Amino acid sequence: MRIVFFGSSLVSAYWNGAATYYRGICRGLHALGHEVHFCEPDILGRQAHRDLPEDPPYARVHVYRSETELEALLAMARGADVVVKCSGVGARDRELEEWLAGLAGPLRAYWDVDAAHTLARAESDPHDPFRACVPAYDLVFTYGGGPPVVARYRALGARACHPVYNGLDPDVHRPVPPDPALACDLLFMGNRLPDRERRVEAFFLSVAERLPRHRFLLGGEGWGGKPLPANVRWIGHVPTALHNALNCSARLVLNIHREEMARTGYSPATRLFEAAGAGACSVTDAWPGIEHFFEPGREVLVAATPEEVARLVAETDARTATAIGAAARRRALRDHTYAGRARQVDAVLRAARAGRAAGATGAVAGGPRAG
Repeated sequence: MRIVFFGSSLVSAYWNGAATYYRGICRGLHALGHEVHFCEPDILGRQAHRDLPEDPPYARVHVYRSETELEALLAMARGADVVVKCSGVGARDRELEEWLAGLAGPLRAYWDVDAAHTLARAESDPHDPFRACVPAYDLVFTYGGGPPVVARYRALGARACHPVYNGLDPDVHRPVPPDPALACDLLFMGNRLPDRERRVEAFFLSVAERLPRHRFLLGGEGWGGKPLPANVRWIGHVPTALHNALNCSARLVLNIHREEMARTGYSPATRLFEAAGAGACSVTDAWPGIEHFFEPGREVLVAATPEEVARLVAETDARTATAIGAAARRRALRDHTYAGRARQVDAVLRAARAGRAAGATGAVAGGPRAG
């Protein structure tokens, strides 16, 4: 099938946490024989901070900078088999959602990479224009959320909702030699965002204050003006090419969900799978559904409070961390590859196309006969 995505960015992870997810899904779909196009706006300095200097071989990337260029891409998309509008494009999201809802011909899929936020917004406002679009889409895919998100989307009138979780690409997320310059007891990578900052303060910065003799490493944009404990080193934006080295150089890697996602659950972050692919030992905040992805205590460490994070940092030795990281890598390679996620998407798309064809055939077969 010819599949056209409209999303934030495939080629830049700059202020774009979904980049790794998009790459894994698109690469997996391409490997299954699909022709993948990814349309993205030139905004927020992403093109100036590309971490994929060349367009990837698994997708044709279309960067649009004007209304005219976007209109040309919309015309191109009308001839596709599947058109996917992702949440959080960052430019003209509402117009694109309404355009997709009214599109005739291709399968129409909405791919929500922040379902907790989208649903909270739509559920709180009965006049939100997105509510009228949902029943028109043939499919809704979500970045995660599990049964709770499926139920909430169905309540808004979604015809079908399929969670497609984060994963790892074994060719990309893999063990590498540790870098002594990046050695630390606890690593956290994440941009400074309003709905995450309070949890970073509690689960990371306050832990550093409790453990002044331990070393903490902070990666991500926006932390420059934030007062940090003396034992926290901020290294700024981390290109995806450096993630393996960071994960393999830290004794423990911390995963912190935004509050909405932690409440919703069933939303394992990209970082959790990246760390597993590198064989790193992750400490994650507690959220519903973690046991469906990694076994707590054997494949991941779970901390419900900052005090538990501090205890794990103080008590988990390198040997234990290495054993947990190895178990996480085995589980991720078995159950959580992007190739597997792409097969799931492929099956859904094929079933939806077959269902539409059967419906059309049935409509013809059940029509009036010539006398």
